[in-house]
Amino acid sequence: MRNYLAIVERELKSYFSSPIAYVVIGLFLLLSGVFFYLIISNFVQMCMRADMQAQYYRMAPPKLNVNLMAIRPILHNMSLFALFFLPLVTMRLYSDEKRSGTIELLSTSPLTNFQSIFGKFTAGGLLFLIMLASTFIYIILLFIYGNPELGPVLTGYLGLFLLGLSYISFGVFFSTLTDNQIVAAISTVTFILIFWAIGWVSGFVSPAVGKVLSNFSLIEHFDDFAKGVLDTKHIIFYLSFITMGLFLSFVSIESSRWRGR
Repeated sequence: MRNYLAIVERELKSYFSSPIAYVVIGLFLLLSGVFFYLIISNFVQMCMRADMQAQYYRMAPPKLNVNLMAIRPILHNMSLFALFFLPLVTMRLYSDEKRSGTIELLSTSPLTNFQSIFGKFTAGGLLFLIMLASTFIYIILLFIYGNPELGPVLTGYLGLFLLGLSYISFGVFFSTLTDNQIVAAISTVTFILIFWAIGWVSGFVSPAVGKVLSNFSLIEHFDDFAKGVLDTKHIIFYLSFITMGLFLSFVSIESSRWRGR
């Protein structure tokens, strides 16, 4: 446990001792804020038009669901931003070790490969947690000036966190394959986009094939979380996806040690 915590601490310090953590968090918060403003502005305009029509026809104004019409799109936008920002977080985890030559020191230290991999994964996950926590200010504003339901918000953030951990696990894996950080980042984005595209393709094939493809779609499983639906099958899917990424990372590191690289 001590070795594992040492790796977590080392990686977190490396994030915040360089500009990468501040740049990633800042840009993620900025983009989330811009789209939050645009989505909420559109929602407010819809509410005003609905109230004007209700007054014109002397009817009771309709109640528009802020969770469905505002928070859900916000969460989906953040899931897309995470797709491009998290590979920037994971690209250096092993690639930089290989480039600088410290991978040999890491492999000959008392650390096990599992401790090293899970420690780096945990550090990436904690950084993503900080990124998500920084967006709570937008949700707090909604609770101050609106009346959203808390349950679907928490469920959406849980799904967003699990989705981000899925990105990170395979980001760790692709980082073990190369000493080039850019290659690691592009490989991660490309791989994740394939599992996004599966969900889009499922709408253009037969229903039977589409149902099978949608079961492998990262974003299709996230959709229920964004709706406020907590289903164990989606949690199991993300945990399985994360486990697969970490397992492949372990196999990659073990094979590199066996080959003497």
